Amino acid sequence: MNDDWTPPIPAGYNDANRAFIQALMARGTLTFREGQKVLAAIKSAVEGGGGDDVAPESITMAEFENFVRTAREAVEPLDYDIRNMRDQVRGGERVWAFVNAHSDPATQLGTARSPEEVAYIKRLLDAMFDHHNTPRLEVMAVDEGQALRVSRPARGPAARDSNVNTNTNGGMGGGEEDDDDDDNDGGTGDGSTTAAAAAASRGLKHSEVLSLLSSLVAEGWLDKSRDGFYSLTPRALMELWSWLVATYNDPDAESEWQRIKFCEACKEIVTYGQRCNEPDCTIRLHDICEDAFWRTRAGDRKCPKCGTPWEGNHFVGERAVTSRSGFQRGRGRRRRQTEAAEVAHDNGGVEEEGGE
Repeated sequence: MNDDWTPPIPAGYNDANRAFIQALMARGTLTFREGQKVLAAIKSAVEGGGGDDVAPESITMAEFENFVRTAREAVEPLDYDIRNMRDQVRGGERVWAFVNAHSDPATQLGTARSPEEVAYIKRLLDAMFDHHNTPRLEVMAVDEGQALRVSRPARGPAARDSNVNTNTNGGMGGGEEDDDDDDNDGGTGDGSTTAAAAAASRGLKHSEVLSLLSSLVAEGWLDKSRDGFYSLTPRALMELWSWLVATYNDPDAESEWQRIKFCEACKEIVTYGQRCNEPDCTIRLHDICEDAFWRTRAGDRKCPKCGTPWEGNHFVGERAVTSRSGFQRGRGRRRRQTEAAEVAHDNGGVEEEGGE
């Protein structure tokens, strides 16, 4: 590549566009409401006002999308992109994200991570989209205990080969290994690649896993629900869309059940939504798409593929677990135990009534 090469600049590109890209890169994602505030501050500064001259409410969607379009034209030659997706958990608000156009866990989640952390992230994705994602229970999320259980690599034939190569940036090894967790000989033999693979095989301590999960939530890669389940955010789904499909779906079985599902209405990935009542049917819907979808079908709430009545109580995502009576009973017990502990604490450590 010519060292003197510079990316082409879109027509009309100016300091306001540069500031917008910098703001988006710093945040990772923007909603329209957040974008209104960013653009209002930028325009106020560029126009020489005091910072509050332009009201966020005055920024229209058309103006925001124009800045996004110009930013996208500017970053595309550098193999970056700006994509958008509706937040399927929080009411369908659209989210724009600055993403790497060639995405996998190593490039998107690993550049600032140690080899052990990158390998753990890959195991976490396997747990979400492989182990806890079956035709019977399409959870695609893990609770804290499940996240801790993959703190170390699986051994022998239990390890899953995802065809993600280990690289010097801490790339994934795909669930190797047979090395002992206490081995320290990874620096010999094949150089940095072998060192990274050997380091990744040692896994993480539970305290390190909890710290990493907290960091990934804070950075906007993972979402943690009120029931304690971790799932991918819109930002992570946009970054890893192609990689997820290539890794977990079978291209020769498009009409059959696949691990990565798409909404029948909007065609975006579904990790939180509804599924057809018929276990073998592959139709899925986001909650946020459901009303509009059925309106287009004149109120005929039957699966468009198999004709089964759509009851709306068969779920994709953590509700596949949390809606079950067993989970509800367990949550009730945990709540009562917590309340009993609080009563005991308020009364000097003596429970007034027998605890469970």
